[in-house]
Amino acid sequence: MAMPGGFSFRVLGQDAASSARLGQFCLPHGVVHTPAFMPVGTQGTVKGLLPQQLREVGAQIVLANTYHLMLRPGSDTVATLGGLHRMMGWDWPILTDSGGFQIFSLAERAQISDAGAIFRSHIDGASVELTPERAIRVQEDLGADIIMCLDECSAQTTDHAKLVTAVRRTTLWAERCLAAKRRSDQALFAVVQGGVEPELRAESAASLCKLDLPGYAVGGLSVGESHHEMLSVLDHTVALLPEDRPRYLMGVGRPQDIIEAVARGIDMFDCVLPTRNGRNATAFTATGPVRLRNAEHQRSTEPVEPGCPCPTCGQFSRGYLRHLFMADEMLGPILLSLHNVSFFLRLMAEIRQAIAEQRFAAFRSDALARLGA
Repeated sequence: MAMPGGFSFRVLGQDAASSARLGQFCLPHGVVHTPAFMPVGTQGTVKGLLPQQLREVGAQIVLANTYHLMLRPGSDTVATLGGLHRMMGWDWPILTDSGGFQIFSLAERAQISDAGAIFRSHIDGASVELTPERAIRVQEDLGADIIMCLDECSAQTTDHAKLVTAVRRTTLWAERCLAAKRRSDQALFAVVQGGVEPELRAESAASLCKLDLPGYAVGGLSVGESHHEMLSVLDHTVALLPEDRPRYLMGVGRPQDIIEAVARGIDMFDCVLPTRNGRNATAFTATGPVRLRNAEHQRSTEPVEPGCPCPTCGQFSRGYLRHLFMADEMLGPILLSLHNVSFFLRLMAEIRQAIAEQRFAAFRSDALARLGA
């Protein structure tokens, strides 16, 4: 589907045995081949990694955080520095979230109404107001290729009445975001909410699809629900979204979750797990996690993951990486974050190849078995 502003989305292939699909999302700063994983660069940087390193291990698009950049250094400062792409030295696509998840995570200090949210800054305690209009204004200052409507995220334990309000408010805010949007070179995505209730998810999807936006996200997952509940939500939500638009599952990033979500028709993912676990000495591998602080790795000459083509595995041993972590050397988190991001991006490339070759079912079964899922 062609869209104004220099972007378009095409479905290039469909798995015969599932809803997994190949796509091509053309954006002002480049083409994203889907299914795709977006490394998270919360404050305008994927922690510890250079932009060129990200490209070398296969990153097509990264995510940055509107809430954090709005508070520091401020969206006006980012604009003065040439926009987010130039400021962070990343010349390829960027997605910025809206700040909705931060409203959720700061719920104890937030006052939420139809007008927007008022909360205290986690930096200095100052009062901050975030409305749909401000979320759009900030994201237009940042200059990302994909921007998100402000939404109200709800925990899995939220009662029905509050979920109903969140669904209604999310649609109201999306309408206001669309009305406030001025730049034509940014693709605006809406976020489907509704907890684990099928009827509310259907209501949210129906009202948001009427806005005819370039893409749609499934939000409000990975907030306390079980793996089974997450898959159930995807089973009855993804089919309600337009087939000719990209579908984005927000904040969900375990390898097994990604594989199962791809099977249900999701195109885009983001998660902090690769770098967060990298900073905490835990490596992702095709056969499950490796915890490098464990004494068994002290004298290991093996790479983190045999056969992995990333620079970390090509040059350094488990024993050396363990030493870096035990000595509290900053190179340890850097090298392991690089491996973990590389693992996720390689997983996505393998998924795309399996779909293209009509062997995704076998890939899915084998990968989940090796992961112990």
